[in-house]
Amino acid sequence: MVFSSVTFLFYYLPLVLMFYYAAPKALKNAVLLVSSFLFYFAGEPKFFALFFVSILLNYLAGRAIEKYRTTPHGKGVFVLSVATNLLLLGVFKYANFFVDGLQTLLQLNMAVVKLALPIGISFYTFQAISYLVDVYRGEVPAQKSFINLALYISLFPQLIAGPIVRYKTIDDALDSRTHTSELFVEGIQRFTVGLGKKILLANQLGETWGLILQAKEPTVMLLWLGAVGFTLQIYFDFSAYSDMAIGLGKMFGFDFNENFRHPFMSKSITEFWRRWHISLGTWFRDYLYIPLGGNRVSKLRWCINIAIVWLLTGLWHGAAWQFVLWGGFFGVLLVLEKAFLGKVLLRLPAFAAHIYMMVTVILSFVLFNSASIYEAIRFISGMFAMNGLPLMDALTVYYYKSYGILFLLGTIGSTDIIQKEVAKLYRFKAFELIKPLALFSLLILSTAYLVDASFNPFLYFRF
Repeated sequence: MVFSSVTFLFYYLPLVLMFYYAAPKALKNAVLLVSSFLFYFAGEPKFFALFFVSILLNYLAGRAIEKYRTTPHGKGVFVLSVATNLLLLGVFKYANFFVDGLQTLLQLNMAVVKLALPIGISFYTFQAISYLVDVYRGEVPAQKSFINLALYISLFPQLIAGPIVRYKTIDDALDSRTHTSELFVEGIQRFTVGLGKKILLANQLGETWGLILQAKEPTVMLLWLGAVGFTLQIYFDFSAYSDMAIGLGKMFGFDFNENFRHPFMSKSITEFWRRWHISLGTWFRDYLYIPLGGNRVSKLRWCINIAIVWLLTGLWHGAAWQFVLWGGFFGVLLVLEKAFLGKVLLRLPAFAAHIYMMVTVILSFVLFNSASIYEAIRFISGMFAMNGLPLMDALTVYYYKSYGILFLLGTIGSTDIIQKEVAKLYRFKAFELIKPLALFSLLILSTAYLVDASFNPFLYFRF
């Protein structure tokens, strides 16, 4: 079940809200937990038992880690519990990748059972590990209530695609949280904006990549159109989901951290990754990069730390060599920017630094979305006219005219221009009356597109 679906919008969410607000305070967490379990079961019934066992093991592990934290047994329980989480993630997400690689290396041709990827396992595994680490470090007490710990891991707004929520940021809210009409309305507004971004921008932009792949004789400019289209699509797709998750959280009294801050306005790759998928970047920083020594080590060791973090970041996104290369590509760029390139970028005009960042990101997402490294190389070569493709043709001109306004809206929407202009409107009292009408119109328009559309993917379900 996805947020941008008729089932969720008109059946699941209204019923959950009705039962949640009708329940007494002591039962609200239980109602929300049952709702979250039903949400996961509806999307992945065959892996629900695995999901539940994972929650139970992490609950027991947290209690044991706190009890024995100051003894050698505590460290043993901690290591074993983290290893168990990583093992489950490794088996279901990476077993096929390693088995295929081993068969290729040894030139074997054995029949192997392919394991399906449980929805959301990358997200809920990282949340569970962060909880265990924080308990082991003594930063938070272990959660005594199974319902509360299970709710933290399974909370449906962020269960299947993030943002990755840290336990210590919502542990107080699990025990007691405030519900106000202002917060609820704010949540509806945030959710509606996210829904509009998903349906009206991400879905429409996503169609361009398919058109490019179907083109019998693509041109250089047509390939660039597809690459830019996918780059904008994945931004609006994932940031829209984060918007909707944050909005839903507010409806239930939770305050989730921001996950995107207009990353395409960056002027370096370093800045880009401070603005893109913030919850993932900070997770790797706090639970891997800093424990490895961060940058407070020798230059060689520092480069190794960067390489480990970014190769694993690539693998986190997908079990394929193109994702490993994608992570390594960013790792190299970040090292270069910290070594000398960052200083060069500061001396460049802002537009030049921005172009460097944007072209780099677009090329990276071609690799990210390609079925193989070979396909990515062929696509990127075509973008730079290295394989004899023509620059333009009549079909390319037609596509640019057809999608021009959509791309313009997408470009503007990826910046903070609209946000700043809307902020100015708050000075006028009439805007308080217009705003609800505008949001209601956006909801109606999004729903109309959703009901009529056959193309409604969510990219991060793959991860």
